[in-house]
Amino acid sequence: MTAAEAARARPVIAVVGPTGSGKSDLGVSLALQLGGEVINADAMQFYRGMDIGTAKISVAERRGVPHHLLDIMDVREEASVSAFQASARSLITEIQGRGKYPILVGGSGLYVRAALDVLDFPGTDPAVRSALERQLDEQGLGALRGRLRAVDPVSADRLGDGRRVVRALEVHQLTGRPFSSFMPVREYFQPAVQIGLSVERSLLHQRLAARVDRMVDRGLLAEVEDLAGRGLREGRTAGRALGYSQFLRVLDGESSVAEAVEQTVVATRQFARRQLTWFRADPRITWLDWDDPELTGKAAAAILEQ
Repeated sequence: MTAAEAARARPVIAVVGPTGSGKSDLGVSLALQLGGEVINADAMQFYRGMDIGTAKISVAERRGVPHHLLDIMDVREEASVSAFQASARSLITEIQGRGKYPILVGGSGLYVRAALDVLDFPGTDPAVRSALERQLDEQGLGALRGRLRAVDPVSADRLGDGRRVVRALEVHQLTGRPFSSFMPVREYFQPAVQIGLSVERSLLHQRLAARVDRMVDRGLLAEVEDLAGRGLREGRTAGRALGYSQFLRVLDGESSVAEAVEQTVVATRQFARRQLTWFRADPRITWLDWDDPELTGKAAAAILEQ
């Protein structure tokens, strides 16, 4: 089978949904049933050493299924959606060439869409970015959002944090186009099937709280302390990860473990809500109950019907 024939025979599979819904387990089960390999699409699981706080799937839990794009970055490095897109698409081609299904697994919505959809990323310029970051520090977020509104009102209304506002201004300065014009459209780059895992909200909240407690019991504070020695605080992406930012404050004497647990649970629930909002907006996703005893079979049937 040629690579082109394999690509036609094996669409890309994406397992999506909120954190704590069992995506990793389903990805492995589908890989075993259909013949596939998993590509991680959780931005925080790119980082070496961020295991407990990201609920990274263990080697034993992978059950012999090849997993890609796990543990590929140092915590000081900044994750890039465009770099992920290039890596993920290269892996998709390789896996299809082996006659297997590429299975994207993760809840980072933009990363999933970068791999699946027609989506171009504008370049970056460190000097322009640095100048805008200095202006953010000196003038404040309100001033930069005002500048953005003059050239890209759609992005100005959509973006609320300084980092993303800086990026939108950088893109406009480099390309002359509004950042919003680069937003993805719902058009697959190549044939794909998305399976979403649905969890009743109150049950999901209970699962997330229990998961944070398990992370603490497994040694999350010690993991954060170890990573702090490797530059976690300096990491633009890793340092903001759920649980890690809260437990850094414990190390700094700014909060107790109990307070960090509560803050992490609240932040994780908020994150899960944002994930659901993102994924529910995509009509192409087939939603299945996370705890259906026939989940793997139903997901496989939905894939094979495409």
